[in-house]
Amino acid sequence: MTFFPFHLRVVVNLEKSRIVPSSEVGYPGFVFRGSRATINVSSKSILRFKQRVREITGRSRGVEMERRLGELQRFVRGWMGYFGLASQLKLFASLEQWIRRRIRCCYWKRWRHVCTRRGELIALGVPLRQAARHARSRKGPWHMAKTTTNGVGMTNAWLHAQGLLSLKTLWAELAQLH
Repeated sequence: MTFFPFHLRVVVNLEKSRIVPSSEVGYPGFVFRGSRATINVSSKSILRFKQRVREITGRSRGVEMERRLGELQRFVRGWMGYFGLASQLKLFASLEQWIRRRIRCCYWKRWRHVCTRRGELIALGVPLRQAARHARSRKGPWHMAKTTTNGVGMTNAWLHAQGLLSLKTLWAELAQLH
């Protein structure tokens, strides 16, 4: 037994202090899984991320697309700055795909009328017949954002040119820094 010449007046919170295996350790927003204790984003953090993206990309929110994409860009950059050290490329790819679909919904909702939708799709390179058929569709924005016509018109490169960030690209840049 070691002798300390002074007494530490530290109160230990027994609810927060514990000795556990690395698979049960939590760090704010992260969990450690597997035998090698890989760092993953916690499910709570993913739910909070999705909720915030829903707030930013709300279709009934009367905000210009430039402002919406700017807010989304700032949020995604900050989120990836914190969670970029997680080794979950598949998660980031699926989140990126979901964000692109939400942005396509916003554009579809923004082009409210049939003639506007048809004109915008034609301007994006969709054939006239296909653009006219999709512009008249009575399906909702979420369904229409998944169609091949919107994928042909609003390509990933076009969305990137509009200001949408790629989670996978940000993750790759952060991985090179570490």
